[in-house]
Amino acid sequence: MKKNTLKFLCFLFTVTALAQQTKAKKEFTTNGKKITVYTTAENSKLRLTSTDNLTFSASKQPLETEISVFVEPSKKFQTFMGIGGAITDASAEIFAKLSKEKQIEFLNAYYDKQKGIGYSLLRTTIQSSDFSSGSYSYIAEGDKDLKTFSIDHDRQFRIPLIKQAIQTAGGKLLTYAAPWSPNAFMKSNGNVLKGGTLLPEYYQTWANFYVRFIKEYEKEGIPIWGTSTQNEPMAVQTWESCIYTAEAERDFIKNFLGPTLKREKLGDKKIIAWDHNRDLMNHRASVIYSDPEAAKYVWGMGFHWYENWSGGDSMFDNVAKVNEAYPDKKLLFTEGCVEKFDTAKYQLWGNGERYGISMINDFNNGTAGWTDWNILLDQNGGPNHVGNFCFAPIHADTTTGELIYTPSYYYIGHFSKFIRLNAKRVSSAVSRSGLLSTSFLNTDGTMATIVMNKTDKEITYNLIIAAEKTVVKIPAHAIQTLVY
Repeated sequence: MKKNTLKFLCFLFTVTALAQQTKAKKEFTTNGKKITVYTTAENSKLRLTSTDNLTFSASKQPLETEISVFVEPSKKFQTFMGIGGAITDASAEIFAKLSKEKQIEFLNAYYDKQKGIGYSLLRTTIQSSDFSSGSYSYIAEGDKDLKTFSIDHDRQFRIPLIKQAIQTAGGKLLTYAAPWSPNAFMKSNGNVLKGGTLLPEYYQTWANFYVRFIKEYEKEGIPIWGTSTQNEPMAVQTWESCIYTAEAERDFIKNFLGPTLKREKLGDKKIIAWDHNRDLMNHRASVIYSDPEAAKYVWGMGFHWYENWSGGDSMFDNVAKVNEAYPDKKLLFTEGCVEKFDTAKYQLWGNGERYGISMINDFNNGTAGWTDWNILLDQNGGPNHVGNFCFAPIHADTTTGELIYTPSYYYIGHFSKFIRLNAKRVSSAVSRSGLLSTSFLNTDGTMATIVMNKTDKEITYNLIIAAEKTVVKIPAHAIQTLVY
């Protein structure tokens, strides 16, 4: 008996020692690491350009007069689920007008990890949105039994582009969808446009609609990871829109959408609540998440960045407060774009900086993924059937056939090209407000630290990790990714 006990203790000791060794191997270290610096800067030709190769050296207490970025790899937070953009009808229609050569260039620019910026997320719409050439539906008006349901409309432009994007990305893009409006007959205002609410007698019909969409898209070979309940449920827009109070969304999820997906063996599909701006997200979270029967169906919360419509600032703290209050629920940035298209502002640097500021703050506040709006628009910021023309990271001039890359494309690329799926965000902080920073530890052991300089001056800063540091220069109005 004693001999068996001794053998077991020896075995336990060996297993524990091996586990500790494995853990030690996985702990990040700067030993022998080289740092490659990639830079994009205003008033220069630097666009995701490799600009420096550095090494670490011993670090002492930094002075107050020095500017530093501090990374603490042992403090890990959310798991990264990807960065991407929306394939809307508008994007797909413009893509179809490009030459074959330009189509390949475009697909590589977004979805190829080496040639482009490696998008890994994809959002699309259920039925039409403002970024469609016109309103349309998958069913005949009044068909509450969905007997006429067909996605033939999407087969012309949108589905072919989605399939090519997935193929270019290596066969997988995490894809989710959102509805802009139920059909007119299901709504209180009898119109797919200008708000209105979903009539209670059509709650089940509308829940069935999500099921049909998911199943039809999956028949096309496009796996659907999840859906939001409603795009921008508190905005009465001139385009497709539908209003849900927090209580109405809670009850629709709890009593209809959640149970219907489960009953149809689609319970693994994620439900994203809210899908609107940061301003009211805390209230929506408290109402839905405080109800256990609703909360059990909800993966997490989606949010947009348009809360500054009122003239205020971006409300990044609200993201952090939702994350703090409901750490078991995920956060996903589901839409952002630069509004009010103007051809004179294609290369306006502030548009790119808006992306950098938002992405760094949203990730540092717990966001797991980040999705831009239209991946492609034309030289007019459309097509858009209500004149709501906007910017995209890439535009196509349909008169010349040329692609126009904006600063936003490169700012997004500093994240999407270097942070890989399942990376862990780690603690990253700066000692001066002129710099912003976030850091992610990839599963292959490489660290990606993004540093943004929003000032008018070049800045020299220390990158400090434990007792090691390197010294980096970042130009004025620039963003850098340090990979090490």
